Amino acid sequence: MSGTKTDKIRRHYDTVADTYDSHYDHHRGKKYHTHLSGHLMKALPEGGNLLDIGCGTGLFVEKYIKNGGSGTGLDISEGMVAKARRRCPDCEFLIGTGEKLPFDDCSFNAVSSVLVFSYVRDPVAMLSEVHRVLEPGGSVALLTLGKKLITRGIPSLYKIGEKIKIKHVVMKDFGEHYYDEKEMYSLFDNIGFGEVNVKWCSFAHIDMIDPIFSLATKVEPFVEKNVPQLAYNIFVSAKKD
Repeated sequence: MSGTKTDKIRRHYDTVADTYDSHYDHHRGKKYHTHLSGHLMKALPEGGNLLDIGCGTGLFVEKYIKNGGSGTGLDISEGMVAKARRRCPDCEFLIGTGEKLPFDDCSFNAVSSVLVFSYVRDPVAMLSEVHRVLEPGGSVALLTLGKKLITRGIPSLYKIGEKIKIKHVVMKDFGEHYYDEKEMYSLFDNIGFGEVNVKWCSFAHIDMIDPIFSLATKVEPFVEKNVPQLAYNIFVSAKKD
């Protein structure tokens, strides 16, 4: 990640650290985040030793350790890490980036990342680091906004939102890169991961208004299974051979 881009992301999330949970851990946000987390939970070993890259305030780490696992979080925002430490005081949270992980080889058997991968400037470096810190047979699962017709206008909306100073937890122009299935398969295969699985998920978006959001949650399982063209997040799971 370039210094300028990293600094912008860090400053933004330091600024919203105190309000982040009201976005993702309340009402629609809680349902949205729980749905996303469910996809990762199914792909990761239960009761494992987890590293969560881009951990934010520790929402996913908290969910994971409730099933008996242990958790470590990494985030570039000092404000987010401070909140995560208060949320999960028995877990370790560090400041850093996914492209250079401050951990020994084979330190974890599970690695997760929720809605962060699009921010990463050097995805090959991050996935190489994930492969390094995973134990043989360990699993990685990540989820981020995917590239398709329904998401192509989002970067422009974020640029407009930033110019007119809309106050929103994630509506900022960070120059994100959105991935499709082919790109994800290529990235993970070239690093040397096995059992790579890529799929589309999510139809009910956190920013939908009620009752549209409630209706969308009801049809979401059908959409993900039968009409993935309408989903907008891309999910990848894989194992270190």
